[in-house]
Amino acid sequence: MSILTIFRRELKSYFAQPTAYAIIVIFVLLSLGFTFTFGDFMNVGDASLQFSFFFWHPWLYMLLAPAIAMKLWSDEQRNGTIELLGTFPVSTWAAIAGKFLAAAAVSLVALVLTFPIVITVNYLGEPDNGAIIAGYIGSFLVCCTFIAITMLVSACTRDQVVCLIVSVAICTLMVLCGYDPVTRELAKATSLGTVEAIVAFSVWDHFSSLNRGLLRLQDAVWFAGFISICLVGTSTILSAKRA
Repeated sequence: MSILTIFRRELKSYFAQPTAYAIIVIFVLLSLGFTFTFGDFMNVGDASLQFSFFFWHPWLYMLLAPAIAMKLWSDEQRNGTIELLGTFPVSTWAAIAGKFLAAAAVSLVALVLTFPIVITVNYLGEPDNGAIIAGYIGSFLVCCTFIAITMLVSACTRDQVVCLIVSVAICTLMVLCGYDPVTRELAKATSLGTVEAIVAFSVWDHFSSLNRGLLRLQDAVWFAGFISICLVGTSTILSAKRA
């Protein structure tokens, strides 16, 4: 059983239930809704979509990404199918990669369906589409990071609700600890070194660079490294449970 087989199985299971459709619709409606309300898109004239559109994505993902991925291993453990999976000729890594890619595909569908905002901004002005593409890449990487975190938590528990709560808490911390108003308050209470260490844990700095149209190697390394650590941790936990 290959990665592609696992991917197809998981993707089919997502769209066999209303969960994926609900998450996609919620993300599209909220992201576009915030753009024209709180983002004040029409009055601000944010051609890069940096503040009116992409700014809201980490806040949405810290709730919706765990909702996408919370079932990946919790369901397998609760239903006892994780033991059955262990009897198939499939490696732990293939199962992890297939499930991760399926969850990422659902989030990618949601992200692609926000294309009307790109058409709108190109109709109204002459934006830097390169910066917009970079913003989309950053948005997708943030979601993949939160999915990887949720997969790790999901491997630790068979309870989806527990997985959701813990994952949302971790993802929220990763957004807040790099958010400027929060870091300013932290700087008043702690040393600069402590604040820098906390900010290094956050997705915000790396996402903000991409959101500004800056494609930096250090950001790609950070996202790839963090996702890899979470997936390795998931593999370690599952291997111990299957042993």
